[in-house]
Amino acid sequence: MRFAISGSSGQILATGELFIQEDESGELRLSFRTDRGRIIEGGLVDADGSLANASKDLFRQFFLTWGVSGITLTARSS
Repeated sequence: MRFAISGSSGQILATGELFIQEDESGELRLSFRTDRGRIIEGGLVDADGSLANASKDLFRQFFLTWGVSGITLTARSS
C-alpha cells in the first residue's frame, strides 16, 4: 500500500511505503521508505503485534526529519 506524508499546510513531504524490518537484535521495527530511498525508522512492534507504540515513534521521527508539526499519513490508491 502506498502512502503520502503531508504537513499541516497540506504540502506533501514524501510518498512511499510502510514496512516491518528486523533490526540487528532480531526485533521487528515499523519503518517508512520514501520513493527516493530514504528509510525512516520508527519504533519496535510490541510482542502482541500492536503497532501503536511503533507508530508513535515513527511520527516522532517524521517530525525530526522534516521539522513540521501536524504531520498526516494518508493511504493512496496505486
